[in-house]
Amino acid sequence: MKFVHIADMHFDTSFTTLTNKAGLGDIRRLDQRLAFNKIIDYIKQNDIPYLFIAGDFYEHEYIRLSTIEYINNLFTEIPNTQIFISPGNHDPYIKDSFYNKFYWNDNVHIFDSKLSVFEQEDMDIYGYGFDDFYYTNHDLESTEIKNPDKINVLLAHGSLNASDTLEKQYNPISEKFIEDKGFDYIALGHIHKPYYNEKPNQKVVYPGSTVSLGFDELGEHGMIVGNLEKGKVELEFVPIDNKEFVIKEIDVTDILDLDELATIINNIEYSENIYYKISLIGRRNFEINLFKLNKLLINGNIIKVKDYTKLNYDLDRISKENTLKGLFVKEIMKKMEENPDDEEILQNALDIGFEILDK
Repeated sequence: MKFVHIADMHFDTSFTTLTNKAGLGDIRRLDQRLAFNKIIDYIKQNDIPYLFIAGDFYEHEYIRLSTIEYINNLFTEIPNTQIFISPGNHDPYIKDSFYNKFYWNDNVHIFDSKLSVFEQEDMDIYGYGFDDFYYTNHDLESTEIKNPDKINVLLAHGSLNASDTLEKQYNPISEKFIEDKGFDYIALGHIHKPYYNEKPNQKVVYPGSTVSLGFDELGEHGMIVGNLEKGKVELEFVPIDNKEFVIKEIDVTDILDLDELATIINNIEYSENIYYKISLIGRRNFEINLFKLNKLLINGNIIKVKDYTKLNYDLDRISKENTLKGLFVKEIMKKMEENPDDEEILQNALDIGFEILDK
């Protein structure tokens, strides 16, 4: 039984934290549509009978009716594919949600907060969804598989093996518990990093976010394509996003001024289909004005520059000053000589001390 498993598309998200670059949010929202078109085309070309969407399909706060209509029109193009959606914490099944008030195509099946099952000829699909922006009330403990001889799939959005208090508010699921329930495949969403094929015949799977939402989601993004037989799972990750996010670090320690820094950044070889964040590190010998630096950069795919540098102090000169700062530096330098293994800790102490003394 073939299927496609996606999650965390976040249609119509604002992308406000990605960059202050004008228009990029609009471009990424178009990229979301392009990615979903690719998924639908793949399903048509490969006669995929099932599409599992494991939550956060759209952003409740920002989603437009026109986007929902666009999605549903694409669903009409795959009438022989059964589509199952488990609402997540960003697209919960609430009174005014489009899951509740929109008339979806006949092949679309949306789970509410009560765990239920859609019985198909060749398999049973169990699932449930968020009914609020937090959810802790699943009743998996009392669930028994009705037809154990069939292929049984569970579709849900939640935190696998959640350990911290925050993640426990997003439908915490124990991996061992859910495997022991006897499902042949558990299609999850919520975690934006893919989790699949990390052990033989892996049943519990995250496809990751379909389209990268920013620089905390590096690498390729796409969908899981699978084939299920009783007791056998075959999975493949298929990249879908036409862009990738990459962080490049530049050590400024030996750079003399802002113009030299801009020249170095501009001379880097860049790929057209990659968005770049430039992370400045090291000890700076000059003041870094990010506004001015951005105006000197010529590559439009550099969408963020972050300054993580620290000032390069002349410790020998400062240690000779008859000041509180001079005495402080002299003491730190003495400790560095006595305890070379603690140099990093002492350097951090210097930075903190200078911040306090310079106020």
